[in-house]
Amino acid sequence: MSDSAALPRLSKLMAERGLCSRREADSYIERGWVKVDGEVATLGLRVSPDARIELLAQARGAQQERVTILLHKPVGYVSGQAEKGYQPAVSLILPERRWGGDTAPLRFQREHLRGLAPAGRLDIDSTGLLVLTQDGRVAKTLIGEDSGVEKEYLVRVAGKLSAEGLAKLNHGLSLDGQPLRPAKVWWQNDDQLRFVLREGKKRQIRRMCDLVGLRVLGLKRIRIGKIMLGDLPQGQWRYLAPGERFD
Repeated sequence: MSDSAALPRLSKLMAERGLCSRREADSYIERGWVKVDGEVATLGLRVSPDARIELLAQARGAQQERVTILLHKPVGYVSGQAEKGYQPAVSLILPERRWGGDTAPLRFQREHLRGLAPAGRLDIDSTGLLVLTQDGRVAKTLIGEDSGVEKEYLVRVAGKLSAEGLAKLNHGLSLDGQPLRPAKVWWQNDDQLRFVLREGKKRQIRRMCDLVGLRVLGLKRIRIGKIMLGDLPQGQWRYLAPGERFD
């Protein structure tokens, strides 16, 4: 194997640095919108890990046009692709459902729906904050392999929870044969727990509760990183405003 073959691909390095997603990187490189150490890059290029990477104005402009939308998802909608009998959450992104309190200086355009995808899951029987984005940087921040962005939930439960069970919810449970990352779980009131997680396995909270003898009656996500659900009404949406960040 040659020395160059051991170097990372430019698109991979761009994604690791948070410049864009790998798919976006390939698109920008193909268009001639990326320079490496002052030279226009070519598709498939392998580079030194400490290479100087520059996005040209066209790539930066394309990124600025990409939108991220915050939706208060109701029960009965799936996060991603439509399933039999259920509509995808993106079907709620209509101009008439835009929250009147949205302060983002953006006018709704049909182009904002193109390539709009959920950055994370929210179960069909759960409500709360769901992020839909066209921006690969946002998706990487929220669902990338090394993402540690907190997600906070209010969870109404039935059943008895011992002190030992509460301790296990915080740290000590495994799912799918893998130990869970430490969480923060405490009682919000007599029948509601507050969960703060740094991961998002499928139906994780419901399965965690089941392991300690609790049944989930209702689940609502109220925060992702620094972004709160706040006063956003159920079934309505708003744009992520300039200057707002999840991390």
